[in-house]
Amino acid sequence: MQNERQVREEIVRIATRCYDRGLLVAGDGNISVRVGPNRLIATPSGVSKGWMTPEMMVVVDLEGRPLEKTSLKVSSEWPMHRVIYEARPDIHAVVHAHPPHATAFAVAGLSLDKAILSEVVLTLGCVPLASYGTPSTSELTEAIEPFLEFHDALLMANHGAVAYAETLEKAFNKLETLEHTCRISFLARTLGNENIIPGRAIEKLFDIREKSGMMRPEARTGQACGIGGQPLADSDRISLTRAELVELLMQATEVLGEVSRRA
Repeated sequence: MQNERQVREEIVRIATRCYDRGLLVAGDGNISVRVGPNRLIATPSGVSKGWMTPEMMVVVDLEGRPLEKTSLKVSSEWPMHRVIYEARPDIHAVVHAHPPHATAFAVAGLSLDKAILSEVVLTLGCVPLASYGTPSTSELTEAIEPFLEFHDALLMANHGAVAYAETLEKAFNKLETLEHTCRISFLARTLGNENIIPGRAIEKLFDIREKSGMMRPEARTGQACGIGGQPLADSDRISLTRAELVELLMQATEVLGEVSRRA
């Protein structure tokens, strides 16, 4: 069992870091660490992550039931943490926040599904977008559960992001990497283009992940976004705005009309 005092202090440090970097505000988000088979330490509900103390942490079992007396309660979003821990025995820390750029992707209905940075392929692979589920209900857990086995970070539609790892520091790093990558992707799209890493190069990056122990071999083909064992060729996908699609359809209609008149 980990030194629980140190775990409480580390949660406060990471929560404060999230708050200071604008990854969450006010009482948003939640963090937890598994310290035993059925013993977890988590941030309390309704408390600003920038103003917590180690004494405020709550100790619960996997079902969210308190194991120590306190006036504070675990977050109503605890079921999200529970389903992650149950699906991934290798995971011992979960960080959920609302990073602005990552959450913007989630609100826009976009996953981080393009291999644009080698470092991100190495650390995250792709980050899928889970469909919307009402927070604190089974809708949310059912939405994220299909992605948990092969991904270490998720975007949640109209909600935020969650990252998880074997340590709290690594979970935070994954969340920070996700936010940074979404920001870079946004800027690249603003400039007009995102160049994609070639498929063969992606395979090499996944080889490095596996050999370094950063990824289980089975996760290579389990990535939901086509990054990994069966990368999407650049020619297999195009992106159109609604206006471009309407214009294309109108042009096609005009061409068909002209062909019909000539016939």
